[in-house]
Amino acid sequence: MNTETNNKLQSAEITLSYKGKVKPSERIKLATSQNTADLLRTIFDADLLEWREEMILLCLNRMNKVIGYYKVSSGGVAGTVCDPKIIFTVALNCGATSIILSHNHPSGNLKPSQADIDMTKRIKAGGKILDIEVLDHVIITAEGYYSFADEGMM
Repeated sequence: MNTETNNKLQSAEITLSYKGKVKPSERIKLATSQNTADLLRTIFDADLLEWREEMILLCLNRMNKVIGYYKVSSGGVAGTVCDPKIIFTVALNCGATSIILSHNHPSGNLKPSQADIDMTKRIKAGGKILDIEVLDHVIITAEGYYSFADEGMM
């Protein structure tokens, strides 16, 4: 066996997969932070909303219709990991032209932390490089929501 063949056998194959199950005409269009929050409430596990922090990514097409969602991470009572590499891998894989970030605050506090603000800025900067617009970052609690876009923070 020659060296080139041997090197191929020692490399992992990388595959990408996205299977759209909803017809484009049937996808939900997001026009306001309220309808975004309403959709997110159907995605977040209501039993965990006040117990464990999670991050959900919504991927959208050019018409702001939802291509799909992805649970980026599930953390503890006071935080969860937000890895930009995972977020943009998912967005690129499904051909998203824009994304909406969301996470819950088990404490019920709607005010974003400095870490939330910093992370949103980092993701937005990464999106500019990849031509993927970050439309909003929505914080969900059991009693309400906070939209970075509505508050002029995007």
